[in-house]
Amino acid sequence: MKVRHLKRINLVGNFGDPTPNDPLVLDPSPDGVAMAIRTGMCPVDRAFDRFLPDELRLVSGQFWTPLLVALRAAEWLEECHVRTVVDIGSGVGKFCVAAALASRCQFTGIEQRPRLVAAARALAAVFNVTDRVSFLDGSLGEISLPIPDAYYLYNPFGENLFGSQDHLDEDVELSADRYERDVAAVRELLWLAPVDTYVIVYNGFGGQVPLGYREIRADHELPNPLCMWQKTTAREPGPFSWPLAG
Repeated sequence: MKVRHLKRINLVGNFGDPTPNDPLVLDPSPDGVAMAIRTGMCPVDRAFDRFLPDELRLVSGQFWTPLLVALRAAEWLEECHVRTVVDIGSGVGKFCVAAALASRCQFTGIEQRPRLVAAARALAAVFNVTDRVSFLDGSLGEISLPIPDAYYLYNPFGENLFGSQDHLDEDVELSADRYERDVAAVRELLWLAPVDTYVIVYNGFGGQVPLGYREIRADHELPNPLCMWQKTTAREPGPFSWPLAG
């Protein structure tokens, strides 16, 4: 599969001195960043992250989806005519907001930390995408989710396996048991999903996509693998028992 490389750009402001007459140096305001994304360019992450609260901006490289990844995923969503997406473990909303700027999709994020939900809603407002981006406060399996055309997962449960020094905070349960429960919940969610559901995974989710899905896109030139699957086979009757692919 041919991979189209998005053009990386720098923005004026606190991001370095532009070279004279550089056509890729743009306005660092929300409108400038949004326009860059909508015209097929990829701003440096710090240009986007500056609209996050300071303490959440500083951990962006560890916890939030890189812009290049979000825009590649948005490209795939458009190619597959996806219209609704659920981001499991949406954090500060960076993926949902950036991908909304780059596509026509409707995004719903689910996040267990209320302060991250508040930051995500504020970010969506800054970039004026609240008509297509919303966030739910709660944990997987505890709140009702819409049935989307696609799911997005960026290693949403990995923090459970980090040492305490690498936790974002201690406001939620973080444990190996929680990790296993959440991974199992995603596998069941994918098993129950309708035929033609898509799944985009960046840097894994702790499990494998069940049989009945086929991989249709992959980009291994990003910092971590980004893969997209489509469900092609209806689930069999009975309890959740499909073997795993791979």
